[in-house]
Amino acid sequence: MTTTVRQSPRLRMRRGTGIRKGEAASGWLFTTPMLVLLGLFLVIPVLMALWVSFSDWSGRGSPFSSGVSFTGLKNYSSVLTGGGLAEQNFGVALKNNAWYVVLVVPLQTALSLFLAVLVNRQILRGRGFFRTAFYFPSVTSSVAITVLWLFLFSSTGAVNKLISFVGVTGPNWFNEPAGIFHFGITNGPGFLVNNSTLGVAWWDWVGGPSFAMFALILLAVFTTSGTFMLLFLAALQNISGEVQEAAMVDGANGWQRFWRITLPQLRPTLFTVLTLGLIGCWQVFDQIYTGTQGGPAKTTLTPAYLSYQTSFQDQQWGQGAAIAFILFAIIVFFTLVQRWVLADRKVSKRRLRAYRIPGSKR
Repeated sequence: MTTTVRQSPRLRMRRGTGIRKGEAASGWLFTTPMLVLLGLFLVIPVLMALWVSFSDWSGRGSPFSSGVSFTGLKNYSSVLTGGGLAEQNFGVALKNNAWYVVLVVPLQTALSLFLAVLVNRQILRGRGFFRTAFYFPSVTSSVAITVLWLFLFSSTGAVNKLISFVGVTGPNWFNEPAGIFHFGITNGPGFLVNNSTLGVAWWDWVGGPSFAMFALILLAVFTTSGTFMLLFLAALQNISGEVQEAAMVDGANGWQRFWRITLPQLRPTLFTVLTLGLIGCWQVFDQIYTGTQGGPAKTTLTPAYLSYQTSFQDQQWGQGAAIAFILFAIIVFFTLVQRWVLADRKVSKRRLRAYRIPGSKR
């Protein structure tokens, strides 16, 4: 005899979803206000800015008025291939920001991971104090700390005073336009000087950041490492101690446990930290606006500040919007590359043997 159990309508679920009848409507009801806000204050402004980047809008009136005409890719071509001052400025800004990203992202990631491992140790006394102290620069006003940085790195500031103790004369940080990798050489090899990309000579591309930009790089590392330290610290505290104990039984030392056990388990957090660091570095603006405004000699100019300068100061709103969307494309591209590099992949038996801890019997 077969007994059929009738399911209550309130418990009836949609096939393949696991959602009870009526829950989907409730979900949409609660999320609709946030979706409306996002659409009104995010999606619509972004679409309007996208239209501005393809138009000759002068900044007055509506960008959709009859006096505004569609110019196609003119704003983008003038920035990327125009051959004039717009292309040169964008090339300089891109070069400056590229060095900023190359130096800040690895340094702040390594420092934040080191600090997280340090304050996660059980034998460290006063861990709460050190966690607060390391995180404190991250909650300090960026404007206030940038002004402080200007005083510290002035020609007569504390940094040059410390450098002078070892018999070295400190540079004039915020007035020296030369690249730190030029090592005082004014004229480089002919093939580097005579060839250019985006209106910037290859000699300037390989010259590295200026002393002013390098000071801002140190500022970024100082102010952001504390935030990323908390992310790594949360991930470290979620790692099971049994794995570490098993590795110790196998004879692994501290470095082997960190490199082959701890770090692979931090891969999701590492991707988050690198992605946030990458986005933040490409969007650097407030330190430039408060501190140097692109000087000296445009060596601290960045695409974000150039977009603001082109739009609000030069009143070339189409070019300013185009620079912003080019910057958006750059961020998306590097984020996807980073995700591909850090993606989980199948490990072959040969690679698995290569990762085995030396001396392990397993």
